[in-house]
Amino acid sequence: MAVVTVDGLCKRYRGAAAPAVHDVTFTVADREFMVLLGPSGCGKSTVLRMIAGLEPITSGTVSIDGRVVNQVPAKLRDIAMVFQSYALYPHMTVYDNLAFGLRRRNVEHAEIDRRVEAAAKKLGLAQFLKRKPHALSGGQRQRVALGRAIVRDPRVFLFDEPLSNLDAALRVTTRNELIKQQHDIGTTSIYVTHDQVEAMTMGHSICIMNEGKIVQIGRPLEVYRNPADTFVAKFLGNPPMNLLKGRLETQDGRAVAHLAAGAVVLPRRSAAALGRYIGRDVIVGVRPEDLYESAPAGGSVEVVRLPARVVAVEPLGAETLLVVTLDPSNEELIARIGRDTALRSGDRFDIALDAAAIHLFDSATTKAIVQAS
Repeated sequence: MAVVTVDGLCKRYRGAAAPAVHDVTFTVADREFMVLLGPSGCGKSTVLRMIAGLEPITSGTVSIDGRVVNQVPAKLRDIAMVFQSYALYPHMTVYDNLAFGLRRRNVEHAEIDRRVEAAAKKLGLAQFLKRKPHALSGGQRQRVALGRAIVRDPRVFLFDEPLSNLDAALRVTTRNELIKQQHDIGTTSIYVTHDQVEAMTMGHSICIMNEGKIVQIGRPLEVYRNPADTFVAKFLGNPPMNLLKGRLETQDGRAVAHLAAGAVVLPRRSAAALGRYIGRDVIVGVRPEDLYESAPAGGSVEVVRLPARVVAVEPLGAETLLVVTLDPSNEELIARIGRDTALRSGDRFDIALDAAAIHLFDSATTKAIVQAS
């Protein structure tokens, strides 16, 4: 297998005012599945193409197992790439599409048969080997594209938004297949997507990018629970984290966030630990799942109630999204609550907030405020 190291990678296109990729550094461990996540235009696909050798590098290095490959042609990097468009040959059968790369490398016919049949069986394509791409569904075509990469037995897999052309149901099915294949094969992989669900469910680690730079790297749940700044907080999560204007003060030695709608004592934050932020404006973040129509039973949540008015009720079947505005500021919140709510648009009630789940961000830098140890 392989370890991929990207060090200080930059890409500047001629005539551009700013680099498309700036000082990107990360390491993908052997057998790790890393997801590059970010909005369209953030530079993630450019990074992938530079790793693949399809895009010239302005500065920085790409290394595989310690060997710098900047000047190594793409075909000699032992990397297999799965594209968004599948890139299948329409005039060839599934078998021939799977075998094409091996034939170009002069692999023996018997070995080609063995690899193609093994990949087809693993991906559920054995019965489609004589078909051409036009006779396959979108999910089947994507499996052929994946199979073409698998038969090469590469050191590294690269995926460039491979599920974006599929409908919602097929995307879930194919995503699960990719997760299974990664578990079974274990090839070091880098996967580009703008879909946070794919990132959270597929990646061993995620690297969030914005405007050509890395914002945060970590395990999916670690990043979700501890976003580095408001960009990550809003980008990772559906619905995104709610952000409110607040001010930090002290009360009996405890930190208190003063919102327009009321004061919230922060049970896991001490005034001493927050230090220089006391007396300053901050951004207060709360996830939709940490807001409640009524407090959970058992006292497991430290609840603060804030006066609110319902703007919209969005039933999703298993749950309901509740859009509310807080009195008197009219700041909007989205709450994820139970499916059996009786609330309707225009209703007034006191929304319950889990004070222990609050996030704090510097209002000037938008960076997360971490308690001093």
